Amino acid sequence: MTGGPTPTPADGAGGSGTSRARVLIYTAAPSGEPGAVEAAYHQISRDLAGTPGLLGNELLRAADDPAAFVVMSEWESLAAFRSWEEGAAHRGTTAPLRRYQRAPSGRPFGIYEVTATY
Repeated sequence: MTGGPTPTPADGAGGSGTSRARVLIYTAAPSGEPGAVEAAYHQISRDLAGTPGLLGNELLRAADDPAAFVVMSEWESLAAFRSWEEGAAHRGTTAPLRRYQRAPSGRPFGIYEVTATY
C-alpha cells in the first residue's frame, strides 16, 4: 500500500529541459530612488511582451526590506530561456534593471510579496 501520489521529475527525464523554468534576479532600490526597481521592471516587462517562450514574470518585494526585490520570470523551458538570453536583444532589453542587481543575503530563504505581474 502506498501513502500518496507518485512524484514525477519536474523536468521529465532528469534535466532534459522540457519543463518550465523560473529565473530569479535579486535587486535593491537605492535609498535615493525608492521607485527605481519598479520603474525598470515595468519598462522591461512591456518590452518583453510577446517574447517567445516567456510565460510571464512577477516583481516580488521582500516582506522585511521594502527596498529589496526579486524578479521571477517563468519560461516554457530552459532551452527557451537560454535561446532568448543568448540573443542580441537580451542585454539591451534588460539594461534598465542591471544597475540595481545585488547578490542575495547570506540567509537561506526570503519571504516576498507579489508587487506586480505580467
